[in-house]
Amino acid sequence: MTKRTEIWVDRQNLRETKIVELDQQPLEEGQVRVAIDKMGLTANNVSYAVSGDFIGYWKYFPAEGAWGKVPGWAMGDVVESRSGDIAVGERLYGFFPMASEVVLEPGQVADGFFMDAGPHRAELPALYNQYLRTQGESDFLKSLEDERCLLFPLFITSFVLYDYLIANAFFNAQQVVIGSVSSKTGFGLAHLLKNDPKVGQKVIGLTSPRNVEFVESLGCCDQIVTYGEESEIDAELTTAWVDMSGDGPLTTRLHHMLEENMVESCIVGGTHWDSDRRRDKELPGAAPTFFFAPGHIAKRDGEWGQGEMWRRGSEAGAAIANSVSGQLAVEKVSGAKEVEAIWRDMLDNKVSPSRGIMISI
Repeated sequence: MTKRTEIWVDRQNLRETKIVELDQQPLEEGQVRVAIDKMGLTANNVSYAVSGDFIGYWKYFPAEGAWGKVPGWAMGDVVESRSGDIAVGERLYGFFPMASEVVLEPGQVADGFFMDAGPHRAELPALYNQYLRTQGESDFLKSLEDERCLLFPLFITSFVLYDYLIANAFFNAQQVVIGSVSSKTGFGLAHLLKNDPKVGQKVIGLTSPRNVEFVESLGCCDQIVTYGEESEIDAELTTAWVDMSGDGPLTTRLHHMLEENMVESCIVGGTHWDSDRRRDKELPGAAPTFFFAPGHIAKRDGEWGQGEMWRRGSEAGAAIANSVSGQLAVEKVSGAKEVEAIWRDMLDNKVSPSRGIMISI
């Protein structure tokens, strides 16, 4: 029997991984087998792993015991089908595990997409159950597969954050401070704020010294501050803090510096996954809260219509991706051992923001 290859991660120690070879799962009526061609590996994958138990990301593609399969955005091909609606050879874009293949169960099917109807996914955020059928898309969109896996999900999150701030009138903040602004979601948010003539708030980006030149080249911040130099931020202004990395000590320092002028504290990512536990529990100013993008998308779907938020975010994401395409060098990493290694590099923040990593098991 043909084997499938998966990379499993210890959910409590993300650096601990193992390569697992398993027999192919026989298809049941209505299911399809998808060979996963390529996946974008970004800080987003780390955030999914960090919040995997809290939000449920580990449940999309369950492993055994204490192990999990890191999910991400990828392209795949249907190589076997027992569905009357989905044919062998179809190209799909969506949420896949770090593996060579996966079995999906198409439920609601439309010309451009289907929803996975696996019972174990029924109570999970529906956003990640949608798989786009790319055969009917424009040649232009088909040509952006790498950007779609690497950038679109992150820039859609940037757009959702941007809309969240606008919908809440920036919580009366006079400035927005973005942590890890060199991250794709970080500079995407900065780009949207800086290029909206209706936004008058000052945009401040926090980053490490080695990434200052890269952030400057993007032209998306009014002020760039390096870690350790947070005193350069004007503490007299009301501030919305958007933490892209889950850096607990940094959030603690900013809250104590800004005190009641910290009017919003939004935790988005988890690249500093091993430091968030060191955040003080009692902090002055607004209480830090975890930002759940699908929750805001669902809110807007109720107000604007199903899928409209995703459509607007996709348009914004495509525009940002086009504007920064020259700043990103796409690298392809193939093979399970090689993917294990680059995963650990991503955890340890050793991957430059100017690198776009596409992985294939």
